Amino acid sequence: MRIVGEAAYVLHARAWRETSLLVEVLSEEHGRLGLVARGVTGPKKHVLRAALQPMQRIRLEAVQQGELAQLRNAEALDAAPLLQGDASLASFYVNELVLRLAPRGDALPELFDAYGLVRARLGSDDPIAWTLRRFERDLLEALGFGLSLDVDGDDHPIDPAARYRLDPEHGPRRMRSERAGDRDTTATGRALLSLAADEMPDTDDLASLRRALREVLAYHLGPRGLKSWDMLAELGRLSKPRSP
Repeated sequence: MRIVGEAAYVLHARAWRETSLLVEVLSEEHGRLGLVARGVTGPKKHVLRAALQPMQRIRLEAVQQGELAQLRNAEALDAAPLLQGDASLASFYVNELVLRLAPRGDALPELFDAYGLVRARLGSDDPIAWTLRRFERDLLEALGFGLSLDVDGDDHPIDPAARYRLDPEHGPRRMRSERAGDRDTTATGRALLSLAADEMPDTDDLASLRRALREVLAYHLGPRGLKSWDMLAELGRLSKPRSP
């Protein structure tokens, strides 16, 4: 199968053999694709290499041969956002999520659009935490794992004053009593309603969304977590003041 003029976002690229790259992209019409880009590390291939940087939007030509497609050409369609610090780490997290959860070869137009939005937001002044929570919501929805956020799993309206655990199969479950550790894995009702309405909650409620959504993502990821989670945990450990 020949793929011509396909819009895509680069998710990851790594060296393969002496002069080639293995590239993963999220394409508009064919979903996630694995590509072999041969002979791109020579001195005359710098334009093509530049087009294969993570988060770059490209137009590609390839020939599908088995699981991997042979990349014939790729051109950048715009300038990828120049991300630094927390925004750069967030982009690594976004790409890793898509790589781990999106199946190869399935057209996912809603995910393609959501990726374009998160890419633009990471390159803007939007709060990073809120940008990521919106993407996590949209990613789960695009993959068919979405949860109702304005009613619980029993179809009762979400109570803003209550706390909820996000059950990946059942939906939000109201916590009738708060046990030790519940705040580490539950979201406030206010936070769920804000996410449903696409309105940024306050700082504490936003933090509760991160913890609750991570439980859902971990369920779909399986026993192997994300490298970006490990990186964030290590950065948090290193940033804590040392005891004298």
